[in-house]
Amino acid sequence: MIVAVCGTPLLAGALLLAAGRRAGRAAPAVAVGVAFLVLAAAVTAAVTRPAARFAFLPGRTGGLAVDDLSAVLAVTVASVLAAVLLYASVEGYGPRFHGLMLVFAGAMLVTVTASDLVLLLMGWEVMGAMSYALIGYIWQDAGHVASADIAFLTTRAADTGLYAAAGFALAGARSLELSTLSGAADPWRDLIAGGVVLAALGKSAQLPFSFWLARAMAGPSPVSALLHSATMVAAGAYLLLRLHPLLAATQWAETLVSWAGVLTALLLGAVALAQRDLKQLLAASTCAQIGFMFLGAGTGSQAGGTSQLVAHAAVKSLLFLCAGAWLATLGTQRLDGLPGAARGHRLVGVTFGVGALALAGLPPLSLWITKDTVLAAARERSPALLAAGFAASVLSAAYAAKALAWAWRPAADGTPGGPGHRTPVPAGTALTALAVAACVLGAVPWRRILGVPDEARPHAWGLAVSGTVAAVTVAAVVAAVRRGGFTAPRWALGWLYLERAAVAGVARPVMALARALDRFDDRVIDGAVRSAARGAWWASRLATGRIEVRVDGLTGAAGRGARRLGALARRPQTGQVHLYYAQAAVVLGVLAAVALLAR
Repeated sequence: MIVAVCGTPLLAGALLLAAGRRAGRAAPAVAVGVAFLVLAAAVTAAVTRPAARFAFLPGRTGGLAVDDLSAVLAVTVASVLAAVLLYASVEGYGPRFHGLMLVFAGAMLVTVTASDLVLLLMGWEVMGAMSYALIGYIWQDAGHVASADIAFLTTRAADTGLYAAAGFALAGARSLELSTLSGAADPWRDLIAGGVVLAALGKSAQLPFSFWLARAMAGPSPVSALLHSATMVAAGAYLLLRLHPLLAATQWAETLVSWAGVLTALLLGAVALAQRDLKQLLAASTCAQIGFMFLGAGTGSQAGGTSQLVAHAAVKSLLFLCAGAWLATLGTQRLDGLPGAARGHRLVGVTFGVGALALAGLPPLSLWITKDTVLAAARERSPALLAAGFAASVLSAAYAAKALAWAWRPAADGTPGGPGHRTPVPAGTALTALAVAACVLGAVPWRRILGVPDEARPHAWGLAVSGTVAAVTVAAVVAAVRRGGFTAPRWALGWLYLERAAVAGVARPVMALARALDRFDDRVIDGAVRSAARGAWWASRLATGRIEVRVDGLTGAAGRGARRLGALARRPQTGQVHLYYAQAAVVLGVLAAVALLAR
């Protein structure tokens, strides 16, 4: 069953990519059918808890396994995949899109069910490659390709940490099994943890790698809905939740992960509040919300971090799909171009409102409880962590309210948004299902499901305070937007200038080196190959021309001379004995004369 969970989307996606245009109009239906099959298989695996073992390296077995944490993540990935592909089935995307999406999700399923670093790295790498292809899906646009380059280069730079961690694991733990990493000897354990944390920060777009997620907005909206919710950017948070025993064993990694997460939630929350573009606002909010997952992983709250991941997956996929619907019909994703959008697209507007209020942490919606569960664990570790986390939750209410207020603001001419837009049934079904999930996922008994009943729980007074603050913040921001909005600092609008620094310090030198190597390959290596080919061609011409003619002529002349000598040798052969004696006498006379002269 576990092979079916991971292998079905990988195989189906590969077949769609291989079929190409031959799959034609059947591709969306096939992709949706496969997604629901994967969802059924994931639910079955969550109940039966299968495992499979493989021997990829001599003497070292690894495999796939479903436990409490991977069961939750597998069902989450499969559910979001089904909803996103159901929504995208009416958008006109072809086999290449659906094939890439299936392989992308299949790689994430391998990542969350891998029990060793070999298979985890395989899923991790395929997921990164598919993200590059999906972000640069419109490859004819140079800007989209450049965005894909930046995203891929940034995540690849951080991924080196996971390769280093695998090497350190072999040296220190003599094993690649995830369950054995915390038992590695010093100093290997610290080196393994350092590599894992680096890879997780890059994959989940945490500081200082956050800027690549802004470039990921170049991909189609369904790609953003899947990438930002349950797959790639959630992979780093999942890895840290999975390897929390390793973080705890080092005595420093927990603190680093906690502060990296809470600072990202705080600073990228300010970035989200400053944005004037809806998709950029949602992208920055993704970084901020994943920061809460990192805070949960660093403070040992597996239930808090996991529940935040699952609830955020539903909320963020919903918001990105709604943003894509408005972009397709209105032709803009700027906030000041959205007034009237929610009123003219009622179903999209209502579901977007549910998602935005959940993102704001408004009770009784899901993120209200999940964020407070994380903050409860932070309270037990450090008052400073709690204060920073609470400030970040206030910012999340502010940027969610900003998006909500612009979408539901009446159009400039006072009309309610023009004629009502009818949402196709598959898209409407997907949006409704995600909106329901955004409402109820916070009430799921995550501690019981994950088997961690002794974790910190939010107090009733804490929930009341956070809910009240969120409601007041939402009301204040909505009122400010109605009055004309507010001015945000430029440092936040520019994503903390991290991209400029990365492009100037890393991307440009790397791309310049790549171009130089490309020229070296074209001019030197390819030039040498072409010169060798030309030399061989001229040598063959020479061999078949001048040299061969002369050699053949010499051979022919020798043959003709031999024939003439043979003819001369046949003349004395008359059959008359007295002539033979005469010839012999002449020869002897000549020999005698030569002998006398030689003296």
